[in-house]
Amino acid sequence: MKKGHINVETENIFPIIKKFLYSDHEIFLRELVSNAVDASQKLKVLSKSGEYNKEVGDLKVEILLDKDAKTLTVRDYGIGMTAEEIDKYINQIAFSGAEEFVQKYKDSDSKESIIGHFGLGFYSAFMVAEKVEIISLGRHDDATPVKWVSNGTTEYTIEETEKEKRGTDIILHINEESAEFLEEARISGILNKYCKFLPIPVIFGTRTEKIDDPKGEKDEEGNVKQIDNVVPDQINNPSPAWTKMPADLKKEDYSSFYRELYPMTFEDPLFHIHLNVDYPFNLTGILYFPKIKENVEIQKNKIQLYSNQVFITDNVEEIVPEFLTLLHGVIDSPDIPLNVSRSYLQSDSNVKKISSHITKKVADKLKQMFNKDREDFEAKWPDLKIFSEYGMLSDDKFADKAKAFHLVETTDGKFFTAEEFKEEVKATQTDKDDKTIFLYTSNKEEQFSFVKAANDRGYKVLELKSPLTAHWIQKMETSLENVSFARVDADTLDKLINKEEDIPSKLSEKEQEELKPVFEGIVDKDKFKIQFESMSESESPIVVTQPEFIRRMQEQQQMGGAGFMGAFPETYNMIVNSNHPKISAILAAKGDEQSEKAKQLTDLAMLSQGMLKGEALTNFVNRSIELV
Repeated sequence: MKKGHINVETENIFPIIKKFLYSDHEIFLRELVSNAVDASQKLKVLSKSGEYNKEVGDLKVEILLDKDAKTLTVRDYGIGMTAEEIDKYINQIAFSGAEEFVQKYKDSDSKESIIGHFGLGFYSAFMVAEKVEIISLGRHDDATPVKWVSNGTTEYTIEETEKEKRGTDIILHINEESAEFLEEARISGILNKYCKFLPIPVIFGTRTEKIDDPKGEKDEEGNVKQIDNVVPDQINNPSPAWTKMPADLKKEDYSSFYRELYPMTFEDPLFHIHLNVDYPFNLTGILYFPKIKENVEIQKNKIQLYSNQVFITDNVEEIVPEFLTLLHGVIDSPDIPLNVSRSYLQSDSNVKKISSHITKKVADKLKQMFNKDREDFEAKWPDLKIFSEYGMLSDDKFADKAKAFHLVETTDGKFFTAEEFKEEVKATQTDKDDKTIFLYTSNKEEQFSFVKAANDRGYKVLELKSPLTAHWIQKMETSLENVSFARVDADTLDKLINKEEDIPSKLSEKEQEELKPVFEGIVDKDKFKIQFESMSESESPIVVTQPEFIRRMQEQQQMGGAGFMGAFPETYNMIVNSNHPKISAILAAKGDEQSEKAKQLTDLAMLSQGMLKGEALTNFVNRSIELV
């Protein structure tokens, strides 16, 4: 038996490993299983290159739990190690077996992937184990089985032992603090999280399935009886859809894989994008467009990041632009190491290239769909709209591409790109300053009277009602030439689209000054600004509007913006139509009748904006009943 010291520069390496190697101790199992898969993949490579000419056999990784002995074993049937190799790859931490192997076979035609680094990853075992054993039999004919043992110090022993089958057992003697890792459910959860798509079968425990009775016995109805059959439980799918070529997959394959990723999701995605890049970086994956609800936040963090089929994280905001985190699916890149930090991801050049590529692929896919079948694209638009708005607001490159397919919808259900809509309304909705005004409503039911008034004038009104509308409008006004957005209830139509077509007023300035105190006496003067305007007799006698700028600032504050300017007060304009007969009738009335008429018309205007509530609404209803 040989004794020795692990070749490290400090005696304190193990306390450091236990505390700081990974922030989450459960990662140890991912590392050990990844190494076991590595050992299996290496054997495949050697077999294909002719350096290993014996039977490869049934390659698999087994996880064995012995709660009584307080051990957890990770077993593979791969390349195995000799005493010399253990000394090199385990005792000398500075060397990485996987790195050396990749360098040696980088020009090989084999496509087998080599996951991870067998150096420091192995030592993650000591985060949860008080003692670790390695029992290994190498691949060579004259190989001698060896056993390596360390109790979590830099001292180790290595000696000959007995082992029948080629491969390696890593046996962890779990420490008291880590007793959770002796629970079957805990181990199963970790394996399902990190190892669900590893390229070599991973076995943990058994499961019972129903099979036909081998003896052929039949039940009363003449059918072959079903009996219980206990089989090894394989927890992974070694050949997930993203590892295959798009030409080899059908629509149902993509749908089936989506269910595999999100078993608790009951809606089908709208469509998918299959990523397959090998230059200037390696990237595969499948991204799905879900049916995005109004609540943006609950849609996030559904993309799973893998490195050679080993799960890394589902927090991918450093890998893809933030708006793309609304998508679901898988990204796999061997160019991203398993043990990643945010600072690494933010500075890594490959990550930046991957991010740009994915953005371009998504934009190109949407443009392709728009050009190929616009009618189908319009049908999908309600679920794509928020995603596209989010992308345009957060990524300028996406915004440039999105101009070609981002749609706006009119209140009569017709779709236009922004440029198309500008051409559509330019002749009728251009003001005296040569600005084309995009009228819009955020709720065509609540703002029905304003929408109708605009339609009656021959104007087209957009329906913009997403949570991002206020920010998106501001973005569009900076990118569209000579275009301004105005909500239909922000002012009178003649002010919203000011063409300097003056309508003479039936009320003189003196009469307006005489009426102004009447209206000021029935509303909150701090909240409502009274102003008289000469409008058409056919328009409402009183219109309550909120200035576009004030409302936008309030909406942006609700979405978390514009806070630096302080809270914006809730202020409105109460516009009195000086040409309406009812206003003239108020002027002619005397005493209490004057304020009663003004109050009724004011309440009607407030009611049309949904602003009449509580006691004020009850009083209005009772007063209206009396008038009938």
